[in-house]
Amino acid sequence: MLRVFRPKSIFVSIYGGILLVVITVSLCTYGVLRYVNAERAQNYTERMSTALFHITAIAVARQDEPNRELWLQDAAQLLGAPLRLLTELPFQPTRREQARLDQGYAVVRLGTTLESSRVFIRVPLPGKSLYIASEMAGFGEQQARAAANFYLEDLANYPGQESVRLHTLSPFVGFPMALLPEDTVRLDRDQRLRLSQDEVVVTFRELSSAGRSSITVIAPSQSDPGKLLVLGPFDLFERLPTQWLLLASVLALLFITLGAYVVIHALEVKLLAVEGTVQRLREGDLSARAQVNSSDELGRLAETLNQMAGHIQRLLDSQRELTQAVSHELRTPLARLRFGMEMMAESPDAEDRMGQLELLDEDIGQLNQLIDEILTYANLEQGRPVLDFEQVDATELLARIQRETDALRKPVRLQTEAEPGLVVEAVPRYLHRTIQNLVGNGQRYASTLVRVSLSEAAGWAILVVEDDGPGIPEESRARIFEPFTRLDDSRTRSTGGYGLGLSIVSRIAFWFGGTIQVTRSEELGGARFVMRWPAQRHPGM
Repeated sequence: MLRVFRPKSIFVSIYGGILLVVITVSLCTYGVLRYVNAERAQNYTERMSTALFHITAIAVARQDEPNRELWLQDAAQLLGAPLRLLTELPFQPTRREQARLDQGYAVVRLGTTLESSRVFIRVPLPGKSLYIASEMAGFGEQQARAAANFYLEDLANYPGQESVRLHTLSPFVGFPMALLPEDTVRLDRDQRLRLSQDEVVVTFRELSSAGRSSITVIAPSQSDPGKLLVLGPFDLFERLPTQWLLLASVLALLFITLGAYVVIHALEVKLLAVEGTVQRLREGDLSARAQVNSSDELGRLAETLNQMAGHIQRLLDSQRELTQAVSHELRTPLARLRFGMEMMAESPDAEDRMGQLELLDEDIGQLNQLIDEILTYANLEQGRPVLDFEQVDATELLARIQRETDALRKPVRLQTEAEPGLVVEAVPRYLHRTIQNLVGNGQRYASTLVRVSLSEAAGWAILVVEDDGPGIPEESRARIFEPFTRLDDSRTRSTGGYGLGLSIVSRIAFWFGGTIQVTRSEELGGARFVMRWPAQRHPGM
């Protein structure tokens, strides 16, 4: 298991990439969190500042010019924050800020912390540019009490119209405001006692429906006895804690580590199995196979590797057997050629020498035939021969085979049958060679008849070649497709062939994407060869 953590392991590579992604995402999330916090702080401070300072600016506008500074001093003590009057802003407002000032909303310039927020609002005096400036250290109970006093003071100027006035001010507040009968407001005994003494009551709720702390301000109405001014509830500002991000990042990294280890370790085990198999193959052990039981890409890779190793092993075995067989098969005609040349050299008779030349010519013909068989078989044994599939007319092909066989004038009769109008996809020369080899094999063993038929069933082309000979023993049927195999070794090369014909047929069937089998002919009694392959090839085959 420790091998998984070696410096060049796939786990280290993939997990390193995952770790880099997690760190990058965490840093980006942290930056987004800071930005979101800043925006939330900006919006919250502007909303609460407007609710507090809009009514303050109205109160300042009502004061006579000599009394404004005195009123501001009293208001500053209530708020717990400095208040100053400015005839011009100490900065150039943006278009958005100017629009907010003109509409009676507060403008907030945040510093690095909420405590350093600077608030500016315009005093609604026609024809004058006058602004209230303050520095806020947050919004708490003191500011809530001050706001209640400012709103009560304003409502005192609208006797009988308090509800209408509250409705007019509501766009600048951002939280509920209402004058309610005292008996409809839920209060405890201590709170009612404080209200009866004209005190402002502030209630806290730790968690609101939104999951945040909130404040509700309750004050007795001065202009409408028996009613209470209820401001809120309004949420207190809470920053999204950075600790949550750090904790979430650590937990996510932990789970990613565990999950990545489980998944990648399984992949690494499969890769190590494939690597070990490749190492054994490189060292010459062609029996090595990768034991990977899965259907994923690595499983398919292992299966392909195993198939490749099997194919290489079969090619090498075939090449070794072919080399040995060719050496054996070439000895006889070469020996006859040497013997014939010696006889021809020693013979004084011209007619005898001509007879020896004819025998030599026959041996050379056999050598040519053997070489042709070997080259054909070797071509079909290579990794993937070039196959040019075409539409082949079955009737025309069998007629050609019939003509070529009849020209040999052998005693065994050939009978061909083709399904009317049948056209199959095949490589013409290889299909011709297949039928020719099967017919030639049948004629060597048949008594009187060899029959060939071509048909189609369920999308498969079916070639059947059968004869009335002795047939092939069941225990020998698999062996006859091996190269240089002759069941009757007593036969000469002129009657028994070289043992490559059926091997060539077997390879052609394989490269056609089909199969070939040999059974006993129920009608004729001899061997029955059946070759099947797709009558029409699909794209990608």
